[in-house]
Amino acid sequence: MRKAISLALLLMVAMFCNAQMANPVKFTSQLKTGNTAEGEIIFSGKIEKGWHVYSTNLGSDGPIEASFHVDKKDGIELVGKLTPRGREISEMDPMFGMKLRYFEHSVQFVQKVKFTKPIYSIKCYLEFGACNEEMCMPPTTVELHKQGKAPATDAAAAAEEAKEEAQGLTADTVKADTAVAADSAAAPAVLDKSEAQKLWTPVISELAKYDKPVSNSLLYIFLAGIVGGFLALFTPCVWPIIPMTVSFFLKRNKERKKAIREAITYGVSIVVIYVALGLIVSMLFGASALNALSTNAIFNILFCLLLVVFAASFFGAFEITLPASWTNKIDAKSEQTSGILSIFLMAFTLSLVSFSCTGPIIGFLLVAVSSEGSIVAPTIGMLGFAIALAVPFALFAMFPTLLKSAPKSGGWMNVLKVVLGFIELAFALKFLSVADLAYGWHILDREAFLALWIGIFSLLGLYLLGMFNFPHDDEGRRTNVPQFFLALASLSFAFYMIPGLWGAPLKAVSAFAPPMNTQDFNLYKNEVHPRFKDYEAGMAAARLEGKPVMVDFTGFGCVNCRKMEAAVWTDAKVADLLNQKYVLISLYVDDKTPLPQQMEVTDTDGSKRTLRTVGDKWSYLQRHKFGSNTQPMYILLDNEGMPLTGSRSYDENISEYIDFLNAGLDKYGESK
Repeated sequence: MRKAISLALLLMVAMFCNAQMANPVKFTSQLKTGNTAEGEIIFSGKIEKGWHVYSTNLGSDGPIEASFHVDKKDGIELVGKLTPRGREISEMDPMFGMKLRYFEHSVQFVQKVKFTKPIYSIKCYLEFGACNEEMCMPPTTVELHKQGKAPATDAAAAAEEAKEEAQGLTADTVKADTAVAADSAAAPAVLDKSEAQKLWTPVISELAKYDKPVSNSLLYIFLAGIVGGFLALFTPCVWPIIPMTVSFFLKRNKERKKAIREAITYGVSIVVIYVALGLIVSMLFGASALNALSTNAIFNILFCLLLVVFAASFFGAFEITLPASWTNKIDAKSEQTSGILSIFLMAFTLSLVSFSCTGPIIGFLLVAVSSEGSIVAPTIGMLGFAIALAVPFALFAMFPTLLKSAPKSGGWMNVLKVVLGFIELAFALKFLSVADLAYGWHILDREAFLALWIGIFSLLGLYLLGMFNFPHDDEGRRTNVPQFFLALASLSFAFYMIPGLWGAPLKAVSAFAPPMNTQDFNLYKNEVHPRFKDYEAGMAAARLEGKPVMVDFTGFGCVNCRKMEAAVWTDAKVADLLNQKYVLISLYVDDKTPLPQQMEVTDTDGSKRTLRTVGDKWSYLQRHKFGSNTQPMYILLDNEGMPLTGSRSYDENISEYIDFLNAGLDKYGESK
């Protein structure tokens, strides 16, 4: 996951994430020996940027931890526990309510061993979990098969191993008897073997026909930049400059065509300046660093404080200005030069002079697009911002008579600044909420967040109605018709959020408010639970009932799976569709329940793999049938196991999720 926050009131954008095969972590394994009876089994991993691998001993309530397992061993004994090596990061995770430890870029896991016989053999594997900010890998294994001559043997360990082998014979017999009893008590299969095999037939190519190949997020960022540019255009620092600048070009050149050319050059220079700013931000930070800024708790606190400062500036507490010497030097330089360079320096002077109004908007835009994690996002945002800012200069130069009908400068511009201040203050709470969830402070749970937003937008409505003023407002300020309608919208929005204090979903703000599970007082009980956690059993039930299926590939340790369940599945329409119209099958890819019998399969990359647990089986199903290995993943199927629509991943846009479910129902109805 991730959304682009525009500068207009409550403009929300959601990214559509397509399921895809991911291989972000590559491990190698080796048995390192010396001249003694001791050795080390070393698993060395390289981790792609943006991903992390969880450490050892996180606890049963946490995500998938790194763990060491042995299938067979002879002449070799384990010493101690699996030990991680590398730069371990420890952070509080709000979804699990615990500190999680993980590694980025690289990691090693080491298991010490002792040799107890001259000839040894061992078949073992490392199991680990990996996640990024949008998705998680299923439990993944790295195997090691090794046999050979021991460099030396340990007599004490050899004696202990012999004792354990003798005791193990009895234990194995008991386990075998227990397994037989469990199998006899199990429910009979509802599908015959051929039908079950048919449901595993790969549908990767069929699924690809539905899935969207690209995301529109950059388009939304561009549009958000345009909105920000137009808002900056109508501030007191920019709007009054337009007629003065256009008049200057028209008076400077008696030929109107030349004046228009210079005005257009002036506008293009503005675009170049702001696009260069976006490029500088991209080159300084890069995509992964920008994404880290959007999710790191410390930086989110800094973003919050920055937006509060911007809001205070718009309210009139102080002016954010660049040093006057910068403006004077650039202005003097523009007078000494001529041609295109002179015009470019004039545009640069405009950027410096108008910084007190444009700076907070630019800063807000750059902070907002950082959540995209794209290296081109800041540049695209600044391109939209600059175009909106530059077009009026060229337009009024082409048609000077339009200046007469343009709104005159006045107190309405300061009202616009104050409105922007309220909006920036509201979004500052969004960034503070991210930090609050990361550290588990619980000072800004859902009720507190909504209460503050209700207060902010209520005060905005009262301000627009003229109930109170700020220092820069005109004395005797009166409410005009546009301000009245804006006040009506703001107050209505505040009233709309009030039921959320008691647990109402509030779809319009679900992308901004903390998740539903932070709500202390919740009267809304509309939870969704899967009917089946077995693929074949669920498909058989759907066939009998004549209903389509939603397969939910999830995990006990999948953070974003829980977010989707809390933010999307609690919606009344979504819950009704899942409970009444679909057979919901949730397959947990990290389910550690052992399979009655291990399965040897050929994986998608051609390698042989042993399926040992129920989670291994569902993870293999996801890769083999659907060509994906990340969670969450939602797929709608007919009763033959064929896809009804494209897959869906982590995306908290409720309206799009409802459209996704309805599209599956329509397709299923057509097939019937």
